[in-house]
Amino acid sequence: MTEFERRLFLRGITAATAGGLTSWIHQALAADPKSLPQGIVEAKGDVLVNGKPATKGSPVAPGDVVETGKGARAVYLIDDNAFMQRPNSRVEFGNSVENFLRLVTGGLLSVYGKGSRMLTTPLAAIGIRGTGCYIETDAHKTYFCLCFGAVDLQPVGGQSVSYETMHHEKPVWIDGGIMKAAGVVNHTDAEVIMLEALAGRRSPFPPAKSGRY
Repeated sequence: MTEFERRLFLRGITAATAGGLTSWIHQALAADPKSLPQGIVEAKGDVLVNGKPATKGSPVAPGDVVETGKGARAVYLIDDNAFMQRPNSRVEFGNSVENFLRLVTGGLLSVYGKGSRMLTTPLAAIGIRGTGCYIETDAHKTYFCLCFGAVDLQPVGGQSVSYETMHHEKPVWIDGGIMKAAGVVNHTDAEVIMLEALAGRRSPFPPAKSGRY
C-alpha cells in the first residue's frame, strides 16, 4: 500500500464506516487468508440475516439472505469476498459460483477473490472475474460500476458485453435491456480499499489514480 493509499484508507475508515473496523483490518492484512474473520464485521441499524437480527460477529454463509433497513448498513465477509451493503437492500446468496448472489433491491459494494462468480439483479446477469464492483438496483433500473477487474455483462433483453477496467472506467445504467454510460455514484475509492484490506488484500488501483473518487 502506497503512502497515499494509506492516508486515503485511514480517512476512509472514518468516512465510510462507523470506525469499529480498524483492528479487524489490521488482523486481516496480517492473517493467513484461510483465517480471515468471517461474517458480520459491522452492523449499523436494522440488519437481518435469514430474517433474524444480526450484530457484529453474526455468521453469513452461502445460502443466506442479508437485509438492511432504512438508514442501515452491513459490512461482512464470506470466505475471501467482502461486502458493504447499503440501506434498504436485500441480497440473496446462492450455493455455487454459478449462482453466487442476487441483489434483489438496494445497493452493494463488493470485492472478490480469484475465480469467476455470477451475480444477478432483476435486470442483468453479471459474470465477474477477480473483481470489485458496485451495483444498485430496483425492479426497473440497475446501476453497475466495474471498479476493477473483468466482467461479462448481460442485460435482460439486451446484448452482452465483456470488458475490463482498472479504476471505474465504465459505469453504466441498465434499463429495458439498454446500457447507457453513467458516472461514478454512491461508492468511493476509500470504501473499495477498505473492503480489499478486510479481505487481506492490497488495493489494485493504480497509485496515481487512487483517491479520485
